[in-house]
Amino acid sequence: MFKITKAVALTLSFTLLPLAPLTAGVNASANCTKLNSTKTVKGVDYTCVNSGKKKIWTKAAAPVITTTTTTVPLPVLATTPRTPPFSGTGFFDADLITASDPTVFQTLTAKGQAERTMFDRRPAAFIKLNAFLFDAKYSDGLTIEIQVNPEFGSSAAAQLQAEKYAPVIGRLPKGLRLSVETVWIHKGIYDFGGGNKNLLIHTERGDEYIASGFLEEIFLHEGVHTSLDDPYATSTGWLTAQKNDQGNFISTYARDNPTREDLAESFLVWFAVRHRSARITSDNASTVTQTMPNRLAYFDSLKIDLAPLK
Repeated sequence: MFKITKAVALTLSFTLLPLAPLTAGVNASANCTKLNSTKTVKGVDYTCVNSGKKKIWTKAAAPVITTTTTTVPLPVLATTPRTPPFSGTGFFDADLITASDPTVFQTLTAKGQAERTMFDRRPAAFIKLNAFLFDAKYSDGLTIEIQVNPEFGSSAAAQLQAEKYAPVIGRLPKGLRLSVETVWIHKGIYDFGGGNKNLLIHTERGDEYIASGFLEEIFLHEGVHTSLDDPYATSTGWLTAQKNDQGNFISTYARDNPTREDLAESFLVWFAVRHRSARITSDNASTVTQTMPNRLAYFDSLKIDLAPLK
């Protein structure tokens, strides 16, 4: 039998004393020697302070953290539609096409009179008339029948009207004349029109357009209706471009009539920015590119024949 001696008992009693856990920090009541001295144990800071007649370790006060709240205004989202920069683009710039630009008009041939159905804005109706007829031929192979209301009184008077407008129409891009089969000419101060494979003219309004220098630009707009509306105005590509321009429109006329007028309104300024940049102001060019970048890209993709213009 093993005899436990005093020395062994002392040894056992020592080894059986509870050990401080490894994660324990500095005992708050433990003495320290140097006032204000510091130490860090397991990431906790301690400071030597007076406590009555003793100096003991105590946890250092946590630093005071101050925060400043700054209010930052939210940016204006690109999805917020802007107010259209123009009321209508037909009067965007009078120098997009001028009398000094080339025309492909060649000849005008009188064909007498015959019955034709023509739209007249004055009664706002299609009417049958014994119209004066002329064939306008163009050097790019297109021919247009010009139908003149008999109210002008004579073939000679009607021919003067046809001769006034046929060369101007020949300055339009071929892509805008491809679907033009007829031109209707009436008296009256009523707006021009496009569509129905036709260009509609009211001569007293035409005189106003000529005086202001915007006749060719108005024909540009109407030529879009005649030749581009049918294939493109409701196409997926065009509708996607409209949508991607985040609800922005180049004119109030386009915004208020997005299906009927946006293509024509937008084409004119596309032509201005892409093909007449030297004739327009940099401010106007910037306004167009910022307002309708996706529409511009869409027109770029169409590769419309712009001859005789460059």
